[in-house]
Amino acid sequence: MELEPGREALVRVAVATLWTDPAATRPVDRPALAVPSDTDGWITGMDAAQRVGDCVLSQLLLGERVLVTAVLPGGWAEVVAVEQAAPRRDPRGYPGWLPTAQLAPAPATRDRRAGDPPAPLVVDAVSTDLRAAPGGPVALPGVVLGTRLPPLGPAVGGWRPVRVPGRPDPLWVPEVDVAGLPAVAPSADDVLAVAARLRDVAYVWGGLSGHGIDCSGLVHLAWRRFGVPLPRDADDQAAVTTPVPAGEERPGDLYFFARPGRGIHHVGLVTAGSGPRMLHACYRQQRVLAEPLPPDRVATLVGAHRV
Repeated sequence: MELEPGREALVRVAVATLWTDPAATRPVDRPALAVPSDTDGWITGMDAAQRVGDCVLSQLLLGERVLVTAVLPGGWAEVVAVEQAAPRRDPRGYPGWLPTAQLAPAPATRDRRAGDPPAPLVVDAVSTDLRAAPGGPVALPGVVLGTRLPPLGPAVGGWRPVRVPGRPDPLWVPEVDVAGLPAVAPSADDVLAVAARLRDVAYVWGGLSGHGIDCSGLVHLAWRRFGVPLPRDADDQAAVTTPVPAGEERPGDLYFFARPGRGIHHVGLVTAGSGPRMLHACYRQQRVLAEPLPPDRVATLVGAHRV
């Protein structure tokens, strides 16, 4: 099957980077454009300035759905990432460009007579590899935290068979690296604990994985691990969460920041301790860290919100 405008497709690589325009990609971006994608190699190959280039919009995880809006002969598809809400950009989801080789056409609508599909597994490890057989050779490396994997049967010797877009045969994931999605909403402490596991991960503009991440990506991914679909960008996250009176914030709430007369530009997760503290992906220090709010952050703090 070919990709068709107006139809959905699925990401078939571990992490697909969503670009502003095909022409915006740089030589240093080749590992991110490959099949399979090498997100870790891409990030470690960039310097600090390249990691904050404005050519990247977001990233999509294995199996994530997109709506294809155009296909170019040069191997690019214009898409809308329908699982990453971005109402200020497009009411359908986050728009951008992906290499067509990183996508597989979505299967035809499921036969309702077959019954409901089994609940998906979600990757709980920061990163894991999918293998061609239990304990066998790596078939798809670098599958990341928050990725949903449709199961294809019970575990065999500590390995679970899962369905992967674009592959006719199941791949196998270590059973210890996946979990079921919770039946009830997670606590803020649960979400904060997931975000804390990404401490010291590199700051990458548009990043959405344990290889590299930005401030709103950290918040989005921590909640996504539990099946809660927060928007992708900080200003949209503020719009769908509930303001908390000053001094009543709790660990796991969100701090939002904006300069006078401008929109929200930064978000972090409130952490415990004396005085305001947060866990965030810090542009200045180029990594995820927990710290007390320095004076310049306090000066631009516009409020705390609760999910």
